[in-house]
Amino acid sequence: MNDRDNNDKEEAAFIEQGRLLFAQECQFVAGAATLEMLPELPLNEIAFSGRSNVGKSSLINALTNRNTLARTSNTPGRTQQINFFELGGRLSLVDLPGHGYAKVSKTKIADWTSLVNTYLKGRAKLRRVCLLIDSRHGLKESDREIMSMLDVAAVNYQIIMTKVDKSNPDDLKSIIEKTEKELTKRPAAHPEVFLTSAMKGFGIEKLRAELASLAE
Repeated sequence: MNDRDNNDKEEAAFIEQGRLLFAQECQFVAGAATLEMLPELPLNEIAFSGRSNVGKSSLINALTNRNTLARTSNTPGRTQQINFFELGGRLSLVDLPGHGYAKVSKTKIADWTSLVNTYLKGRAKLRRVCLLIDSRHGLKESDREIMSMLDVAAVNYQIIMTKVDKSNPDDLKSIIEKTEKELTKRPAAHPEVFLTSAMKGFGIEKLRAELASLAE
């Protein structure tokens, strides 16, 4: 067997590992709207963060092969608490409130921001933050604020481009290049940018495998 065959076999096994984990039962276990409500959970955690309406809930549903696990909405700012889901007894998936926009009071937004930042900085079992970026727009200042906070806190994070099926290929290539260049200056950033489409299923298998490698 040559090197290419070995690589193909390893890649297939990697993808299968992800498929098997994300085919397991995934259940909502807790929601936290205040610091006091944050649960102490035993499993490694993967958090999903991003601007409001970037497609966090759609991506979580696509990863877990479910339509209603995470609530989706056309109204930005709908997720108003940190939601914790247990996947197959091996991994916790954490859906964070969107940043950058919400039709609520400034006081409420400040409360969410404080809650999310405290969670991100102090969660011992947090293994990676998936920072979702709309592939049509690229990084925004609110994304960079989250990235800078994670860099200082030394919390590993990875850029996940969403809605690539809606992007112009030339524009997408330019945005990816700019993003990757910026990541080289970010100490806590994972160097690989993932491209996904929850609607078309593009990139979902590979992302499942990547996240499965962080499970218990």
